[in-house]
Amino acid sequence: FVLSLALGSRTIPFSHTLSVLLHPDGGAEALVIWHLRMPRALAAVVVGVGLSAAGLVMQALTRNPLAEPGILGVNAGASVAVVLGVVLAGAHDAAGYVWWALAGAAAAAAVVFLLGRGGTGPASSSGTATGGSSRLRIVLAGTALGASLGSVTGIITMVDSAAFDAHRFWVVGSLAGRDMATVEATAPFVLVGAVMTLILCGPLNVLLLGEDSAAALGVRVGPVRVLALAAITLLAGGSTALAGPVAFVGLVVPHAARFIAGVRHRRLIPASALLGAVFLIAADI
Repeated sequence: FVLSLALGSRTIPFSHTLSVLLHPDGGAEALVIWHLRMPRALAAVVVGVGLSAAGLVMQALTRNPLAEPGILGVNAGASVAVVLGVVLAGAHDAAGYVWWALAGAAAAAAVVFLLGRGGTGPASSSGTATGGSSRLRIVLAGTALGASLGSVTGIITMVDSAAFDAHRFWVVGSLAGRDMATVEATAPFVLVGAVMTLILCGPLNVLLLGEDSAAALGVRVGPVRVLALAAITLLAGGSTALAGPVAFVGLVVPHAARFIAGVRHRRLIPASALLGAVFLIAADI
């Protein structure tokens, strides 16, 4: 983290960076560290924690090792909302996009959940369709919704040049240009989502056995799934709103964390969050 504050287009000596952090003197280097690099470094921490924790919960919920936050249509929902924010409200920067992106991500996740719990599969002991079919429906619903919303985004950006320009830069995913106000607006959502994942660590361990087995062991699968999807929405939605769609972190970091912390979520969730933050800061450096 301190290294990310010291390095940049103008390198500041490591010892001087620590001195400015502990005793800001109002000089040029203090302004660079506190007003330009500090928000970017904090954004990297927030996004790294959010995406890695969301990917971990997604993989546990679907029991799919290739699952990542985008599979729920979160990125697609946020993209459509950002484009609508530009067209309808004239949003033109990260601070203006953030609430639109959060709303779009939450709406997309809610639609995926409603579609995923539908259907007429055979009932299990939990009172819902069998775990495999329900899990598959959520994945298919997220993929289908993402493709549909991608088409909507394409249509809007074709006819509105301002929306096209905003979406073109936002959809790449970047930590540049994020100020402290934007970080403060999104960090609470990621924090709440992270706390929810810690609360769910026990049921997530049991869900790895399958939803029918989890229900037989006393886990209320339906409420756990709802809370897990809510946590994913907060984690991935807040992260996407802050930095745009950032790929790869939510997919690879949980697998790397398993080599360090094992498979029990009580240790795996903190390890994944920490590794995600370190990973994204290192990538940004």
